[in-house]
Amino acid sequence: MEKQRSLNIALVGDHDPHITAHRAIPIALELAGGQTGHDIRAQWLATPLIADNAALEDFDGVWCVPGSPYLNEEGALRAIRFAREQRRPFLGTCGGFQHAVLEYARNVMGWADAAHGETDPEAERALLTPLSCALIETIDSLQLDAGSLIAKAYGRQRVFEGYHCRFGVNPDFEKDLLNQRLHAVARDSAGGLRAVELQDHPFFVATLFQPERAALEGRVPPLVSAFVEACARKES
Repeated sequence: MEKQRSLNIALVGDHDPHITAHRAIPIALELAGGQTGHDIRAQWLATPLIADNAALEDFDGVWCVPGSPYLNEEGALRAIRFAREQRRPFLGTCGGFQHAVLEYARNVMGWADAAHGETDPEAERALLTPLSCALIETIDSLQLDAGSLIAKAYGRQRVFEGYHCRFGVNPDFEKDLLNQRLHAVARDSAGGLRAVELQDHPFFVATLFQPERAALEGRVPPLVSAFVEACARKES
């Protein structure tokens, strides 16, 4: 397949080679690039370096990666807000899911006091709280919403994916959080919220699971390929 123009993708997070997902992500992008015919240039963007939008302007897409708590929570939230408001393709996995929800709650819902229970467990509006059962090195089934981007990426509505996660959306706030533009698009076997998408955005998908892990077994993660294709469609 003939290579097209290079795609610049920001990997927002604090790189740590000991984190399984961080080892998987470059492989996932390489496999997705080979499948879609795109040359991908991925750059790790440490959260303390994201002081303003200038750090993000040159990227075709933003992937907020696992590994929270981030060194600078505001840097991660700024990158997510940039992708949301500037309509840049966005993928958030694990910690990226958690912070995508947090950014939306604060800046769209107007919940200025929304907090992540990992860093502020006593907060009155702890939007992310410990899961009833931690999903550490766990694989579970997921039911995908039929009309969602994620279901289109996988080409089916039931999939199995892996986790390394302890925090999810606080059920006390879930109904209000999901009543506008943010939609639930995947739930696990117990009905837990595991992925969201933003309506009226070209590609804004966040998953509590880590689809990138498939790359460590030599498989192309369908959602990563869909993200890459969305980045390729972004107008220069």
